[in-house]
Amino acid sequence: MKNSALALVFLVLLTSCSDELNRARPYVLTTATTGGAFYPVGVALATIAHSQLADTQGISLTAISSAGSLENVKLLRDNQAQFAILQGPFGAWSWTGEGPVSSPQAHMRSVSALWQNVEHFVLLSELTTSGEIMDLDTLNGERYVLGGRNSGAEQTGRFILDTLGIDYEEKMSLGYMGYGPTTSAIQDGNIVGMNIPAGAPVSSITQAFALLGDRMTVLNWTQESLDKVNARYPLWDWYLLPAGTYPNQAEDIRTVGSPNVLVTRADIPDDVVYNVTKVIWENLATLQEIHGATKDMRLEIAIDGLGAPLHPGAIRYYREIGLEIPERLILEEATPNTEQAGSVD
Repeated sequence: MKNSALALVFLVLLTSCSDELNRARPYVLTTATTGGAFYPVGVALATIAHSQLADTQGISLTAISSAGSLENVKLLRDNQAQFAILQGPFGAWSWTGEGPVSSPQAHMRSVSALWQNVEHFVLLSELTTSGEIMDLDTLNGERYVLGGRNSGAEQTGRFILDTLGIDYEEKMSLGYMGYGPTTSAIQDGNIVGMNIPAGAPVSSITQAFALLGDRMTVLNWTQESLDKVNARYPLWDWYLLPAGTYPNQAEDIRTVGSPNVLVTRADIPDDVVYNVTKVIWENLATLQEIHGATKDMRLEIAIDGLGAPLHPGAIRYYREIGLEIPERLILEEATPNTEQAGSVD
């Protein structure tokens, strides 16, 4: 009877272990607020990955909303998320410990460049002179929203305006809101402009254009402004918003964009990152049907604009398809000055 009891316990343990192994490993993908492109694209990525990998590979991916790139860096650091979508500059800042990220995040690894994060600096048309980005330097204390407090939009907005020499602390009365409330605020006349960096077409700009029409302007960029913003981090490139991209948009808008990036933690198993990378690119057509922002994604530029070295699982996939990987994206060639994940301000 004793042997029978031990055998029964052993069988129960084996069954429990088998059930645990068969259960999909849950991973969290952190995105941003629901008004931009990060959240819907993140949900699409997680849904595709879960449907393709949960049963076959035991990998489950769930997308959550957040305050944006800076919070995502913290969530990744604390292992509250295992994957994150970041604006391109945050990938560079995180690896080097610059900008709003005070110390190098040595645990971070790149997975892929995603779609272009398009700069939409909006200003009421009555306040524009040239219709270009430097019109923001002519404001006189009017209320302007760079983004939610500590959001990616705020941080990259500050970086861009600082680089262009626009004293926004003096010229603007800054407000802090997410994309949805910001759009309502400009419609209600409570602010004169807003910074909405996101994949085009972004719902917040669509909504604002539909109600305001030519009473609002998405500011154009000049070559001089593009050269200035690329001097430290050469991430931005021209991005054309053809007339009709948004309701009541009568003319082309010549703005700029930088790649958003998918990152992960160094301790995520290679096979997990390999399979997630593979399923993204093998289902790109489906992803592009779900959200228009991803039309910019192309496999040949999948590793362009990455600030942190690639995860070995991602390297495996890109080598399989024949992409040449620069040495700076291989860990041995890109180790930062510290070996410990630092703080995030």
